Amino acid sequence: MGRKQADSQFGRFALLVLFLIAAISCCMAYLSFSVAFKGSGDTISLGSSERLRSNAKEKEEENGCCRGIEHLELWGDAVKWGSEFKVNSSEECCKACKEMCKGYYGPCLCDSWVFCGNRETCGSRFGECWLKKQKDTLYPDRRDSGDEVIWTSGLIFGKGEGIVKLKTEYGVVHVKLLPDCAPHSVAYILELLLLHHCAGCEFYRAESRGESWDPQGNHIEHASFGPPFALIQGTLEAHGTIFKDIPIEVCPTVRRGSIAWVGSGPEFFISLANHNEWRKAYTVFGYVLPEDMEIVEKIAQLPTIPEVWSNVKVSVLERPIPLRFLRMKKSP
Repeated sequence: MGRKQADSQFGRFALLVLFLIAAISCCMAYLSFSVAFKGSGDTISLGSSERLRSNAKEKEEENGCCRGIEHLELWGDAVKWGSEFKVNSSEECCKACKEMCKGYYGPCLCDSWVFCGNRETCGSRFGECWLKKQKDTLYPDRRDSGDEVIWTSGLIFGKGEGIVKLKTEYGVVHVKLLPDCAPHSVAYILELLLLHHCAGCEFYRAESRGESWDPQGNHIEHASFGPPFALIQGTLEAHGTIFKDIPIEVCPTVRRGSIAWVGSGPEFFISLANHNEWRKAYTVFGYVLPEDMEIVEKIAQLPTIPEVWSNVKVSVLERPIPLRFLRMKKSP
């Protein structure tokens, strides 16, 4: 497996900036570090002198996600007709669907929405918000797509919905997808569910929480931010397929159990810790259910060999672990 990496000057530049700030202000000290990820031949480095956010704030931000995919029209049974229901933005349309998906019992009344938001191309249909119900949320009915399509569409997964399996030889990890936060990312995962194989999809890097994060993923005061960086990393590019870069879709920060892309993919990682210091640098498109994090921790403890990526020490698995996304079995 190739590990071509670009040289990064970010670490030295960040240290220089922090040194100058400290010299001028004489009242603050900063700690900086670099985190390296292998992805598409690039190495990504991040500074850690960012202000930490509270768990409550992160939850609020995640709930506030409401995005869709432009130039896509989803079909399905209408539960509210757009000809009679108009709003000012795709976000308002998305939130209207979410309002019909707040119950703790039973399926969502609305699991998809379609909005026309370009006044010139939509004409009299401008502002129409169609709220719909799919027969299968993991295989939504796509009526049309392309630049000529005037609609923006999105999915909503309610409680207990939008959960898929990530199968490895060490066990099956159940993943909750977040289409309202990362619609393009989730669309790609749904495409993987249709494949008969995912040859080439694998985990190749594994790093434990070390002495920097506790078992709940909280950073230990005065500890470093790595290495190790508390994650397992891999690729979701299947052999025989053409991967198209995923656009950056920022909403939640990286928490313990978060699944996120490295850059625009296909490299991705599952976090073992609450990486508040990374803020919103990565597109989080799902999270591992808490009861399955034991399997992720098990993979993080497998034998590794040390490597250096852009002057940062990383731990690469001695043997890559194949993986595959699968649908949950439908209830009889």
